[in-house]
Amino acid sequence: MYDNIKVANEAGIATVTLNRPEKLNAFAGHMRRDLAEALENASSDRNVRALVITGAGRAFCAGADVEYMAQLMERNDVDEFTRLLGAGRRVLIAIREMMKPVIASINGPAYGAGFNLALACDLRIASASATFSQSFVKVGLHPDWGGTYFLPRVVPTNLACEMFFLGEAINAERAAQLNLVNRVVPDAELSTETLKLAERLRDAPFRSIAAAKHAVYMSGESSLERMLQYETEAQLQCFQSPDAREMVKAFLEKRAPRKIGKQ
Repeated sequence: MYDNIKVANEAGIATVTLNRPEKLNAFAGHMRRDLAEALENASSDRNVRALVITGAGRAFCAGADVEYMAQLMERNDVDEFTRLLGAGRRVLIAIREMMKPVIASINGPAYGAGFNLALACDLRIASASATFSQSFVKVGLHPDWGGTYFLPRVVPTNLACEMFFLGEAINAERAAQLNLVNRVVPDAELSTETLKLAERLRDAPFRSIAAAKHAVYMSGESSLERMLQYETEAQLQCFQSPDAREMVKAFLEKRAPRKIGKQ
């Protein structure tokens, strides 16, 4: 369907791959729009229960294609640049608003918008050779793709400032120390470990996962009273769900639950 985005859906797990390996999957042309559309389609597909975002070749995503950006600057195409920013926003909203868990499988460099795309995902698993950089300052631009929202919520402000101000790359081990990724695995095991994680999420009770995802992201902007109210509402919905009834019964009968996770 798309020139530089691949979508595969197998056994309830959708994998969206940035597919411009010769340019380290840097965004150019309609890639942002196509990525947003692919994510929105996966969100509305009732057969998809978990989603993985990764990159083709040796990179996750190098951010914006600087050569393409230079062309826009050469002709002072502010309108097209504004459209690109809007498409990036559309990607982030799609990830955060979908009820399904989203995993970033980071197979190499995640720079600029690529770093922030990974930060937007619910879970992040990185290969040992992955690297990360808020590289915008290297070309005189401002962080976008939600970087100024996501990064200071993970690391202290002084470290966020250092990353934004200097644009230096950090390796996967350092990223794990800073809680920027959930886990780091050997390069050769990334695909296998990502699939294992996606399968666990796919097989989990859908309503429980969806409600917990919503709660995690609303909590940063909500009072304790509002969160207690939401917990009550979500818990009552889960209490009445077929998943909860089956899982409680299976727990008491000391057996594996059956037919779990329907939307």
